[in-house]
Formats: sequence, C-alpha cells, structure tokens
Amino acid sequence: MNTEDFENRTAVVTGGAQGIGRAVAERLTKGGARVALWDMDEDLARAAAEEIGGGTIAVRADVADWDNVERAMAETLDAFGRLDIVVNSAGIAGSNTTVETYDVAEFHRIVTINLMGTFHVNRAAVPAMRKAGYGRIVNIASVAGKEGNPNACAYSASKAGVIGFTKSLGKELADLDIAVNCVTPAAARTRIFDQMSQEHIDYMLSKIPRGRFLETGEAAAMIAWLCSEENSFTTASTFDLSGGRATY
Repeated sequence: MNTEDFENRTAVVTGGAQGIGRAVAERLTKGGARVALWDMDEDLARAAAEEIGGGTIAVRADVADWDNVERAMAETLDAFGRLDIVVNSAGIAGSNTTVETYDVAEFHRIVTINLMGTFHVNRAAVPAMRKAGYGRIVNIASVAGKEGNPNACAYSASKAGVIGFTKSLGKELADLDIAVNCVTPAAARTRIFDQMSQEHIDYMLSKIPRGRFLETGEAAAMIAWLCSEENSFTTASTFDLSGGRATY
C-alpha cells in the first residue's frame, strides 16, 4: 500500500470541518478512505462532507465531553463497521496574555479541549483498533508544545501534554500494528487565527525561518503518510512541521 492508497480504510478526523482537519479528510478520501468528520459545528461539517464526497459523513462531537465522544464513536462504528485511522485535529488557541493575568476558567477550558479531548478521542479509538488488529493515530500538537510561546501559556502547556501523551500511548501499543504519532505544526492561516492577537500572529511568523505560514495541504501530506500502512515501524514519535523553527 502506498501513501495515497486508503482503500477499505475508515477514518475519524476531529475538527474535520475546516483547516488542517479538512485538508487531511480530503487527502484521505482521495485515497479511497471513508471518513467521519467530527466537529462541534455540525452544519459546517455536513457542508464539508457533501463537498468532499466519497462517502464522507458528519458527526457532531464535543471532544471535551467523554460521553459525547463515546456516542460519536458508536455512531461512527455503526456507519463504518470498523476504525482504522484517527487524526485528532480539534483544538483552540485561547487568549494571548501573561500568566499572571490569564483567566483561570479559560486555562481549564483550553486544557480540557486540547489535552483532555485528545485523551478522550484516543481512549475511544483504541478498543476498536485492537479489535481490528490495526490502527494509525495522529494527534495534532504544536511547535508551541516544544518551545512554549510567550503569552500563550494554556495553549503551550496543553500541546506539550499532547506530545507526552502520544509518546506514552505509542509505547503502550508498540507490540501491535497500531502506530501513534503526533505532528508539531507552526501556525497555519486558519480560523484559529481569529482567536489570536495580531501581535501574537506577527510573533509566530517572525520565528519561522521559511518566512511564511504553513499551508494546510503541506500538513495533510505528512499526516497522510503517518496514517498509511507504509508507516509500519515508527510510533510514539513527533514529526516537525515548523518551517525550520524547531531546534529538536
């Protein structure tokens, strides 16, 4: 199987109605996969599913809510019968301010969506993948999780947690044909920018040696390989998408 061959594979892409998630869903669908777009915005997800085609379905899912994730997984398995691939792209950025002024409730909210949401989705996926004897999980972290962005403490901390969680789960499942990896993108110009100050956007751009933001299609290309059968050895690893910013 080459990278673009996903015939007879089924996938869940969280945050799949837009941004990196949608670009990944389009790439997987072109390769023959059936994809469930999990998203809080059900109307947007349905519109995206219709545009993508290829048997793509929309499932309303709040990754921060475990009961909701369980329901979404049951709905997906009812539709597809099995689960082979999960790309966990749902997440939020939050405010840009100092730790001493950061709203406590917002910090909890960001960590709940970005980190607990990753845990919820992975926890729901693993039993189905064990049953199938196969799986590919890709969690979307961030270069901020490696380096820490100033005035983005909640986002940076939550994404660092995603990296650590991915490494832990990948090692747990290393004796199975289930690969668990994450990617650490620099910023891509998606709707997540709407949550950021222009000062913070300018700061992120200034840190990228390539001198531009990541394109969602570039992210999808790397993620597609991580989701492929060809990725048969690498697990519990972090793949850089930072345009040269990351130093490790």
